[in-house]
Formats: sequence, structure tokens, C-alpha cells
Amino acid sequence: MKWSYFFTSAVGRKIVMALSGLFLISFLLVHVGLNSCIFYDLNTPFTDPTDNGSMFNRAAHFMGNSLVIRIIEIGLFAGFLLHIIQGYAVEIKNRRMRNQGYKIGLGNRGSTWMSRSMAILGTLIFLYLIMHVSQFWVPSRITHTLEPVTYHNGAVETHNLFLKMYDTFQSPLIVIFYLIGVFALAFHLFHGFHSAFRSMGVHNKKYLTMLKTLGYGFTIIVCVLFALMPISMYLNWVSPN
Repeated sequence: MKWSYFFTSAVGRKIVMALSGLFLISFLLVHVGLNSCIFYDLNTPFTDPTDNGSMFNRAAHFMGNSLVIRIIEIGLFAGFLLHIIQGYAVEIKNRRMRNQGYKIGLGNRGSTWMSRSMAILGTLIFLYLIMHVSQFWVPSRITHTLEPVTYHNGAVETHNLFLKMYDTFQSPLIVIFYLIGVFALAFHLFHGFHSAFRSMGVHNKKYLTMLKTLGYGFTIIVCVLFALMPISMYLNWVSPN
């Protein structure tokens, strides 16, 4: 099989969507873990309310200055673009095949709302991603316009990304837009997580049930944490000292 045919055939596109989707799911796990460092600033018996974003800033500094991570970032952006392009290609082809609709709509008997709305949900996530990258990744990695902060008695200087997050999430409109993006991501993952494995050839009902349960659990935990980040900063549960 030619590579060009693999990327344009129906089966090839689904496999590419599945592989790129699984790669992006692994990225979400790393990203939510790193960003959850902001919660160390909470006032609880297990955290330090005087942390002032130190753990998060130092973790972000490590990720930004690791050669391996920077190389993976290139693959990450490529994965996003490939997933988006192939997703739209699959949606366009499906719409062309559905030009002659059923006389009686099947509704959720034929497919779930989530599976029918993957393109809409993906578009919302794409818009959310553009705003997220422009607000945090660009000033941190490209323009270097963030306020500096030092740790270890001045031995380590990094961007105060924690302060940037706090300032950004003081806008209720931005918080609402981020929450819409997180909800779109949740519904996208509810269907996409187990569908990726199905596209890779997993059809055993027992395994698919396990994967669906795992996907629901993963989605709920990850998306709740992502949603709590702007909420906690807007409500000043987490804030610079």
C-alpha cells in the first residue's frame, strides 16, 4: 500500500485518527499533571499556601528547558494538525455519504450524539487551543514577555507563568470560554477514547467495555482538573501571595 493511499483511504484515515488521538491523550495526562502543581498553593494540611506558584513555575521551567520535551513538542503540534485535518476529512466524507438521509431519523439508535458531533466538538477544542497557545505558550516560549522570577537564591530564573495564569483567569469571559473548551474536550473524549482502540482493531465486547469505563474515568478526572484551574484562580482559591 502506498503511503498516500494510507492517508486518504477510509481505513487509513481512521487508523491515523486513532494513533494521533492516543498520542494526544498521553499529552493530556502529562499536561494536566504539570498544571495541577498550581494546587500546591491551596490552603490545606497537605499543601503550602505560601508556595506562590513555585512548584508549578519550576516544573514548567524544567519542561521548557528539556531538549527531549522540546523535540516532543514538534511531534505534538504535528499530531494536533494531523488529527484535525484527518478529522475534517472523515467528517466531509461521511457527510457526502449521508446525502440521502433516512426517511425516519434513527437518533441515538443509529449513533450517539457525541459520535455525530465530533467535528463540532473538535472545532470548539481547536478554537480553545488557539487561545490557550497564544496566551501561554507564545509568551513563554517565543516572545519571552512574561515576568521573571528566581528560585534557589537566584540560581534559577524562569518565567512567572503562575502569575500569568492568575491574571488571565481574572476575566470571567475567558474563564467561561475555557470551561466551554473543557466541556467540549470531555464529550470528545467520552466517544474518542474507546473509539481509537476500536479503530485499531479491538472488537471484543469485554475489552471494549473495560476501555469505555477506563475512558470515562480518565475523561472525568482530567477534565474536572482542567476546569478547576481557571475556577480556582478566578475565585482566589489559588492566587499569588
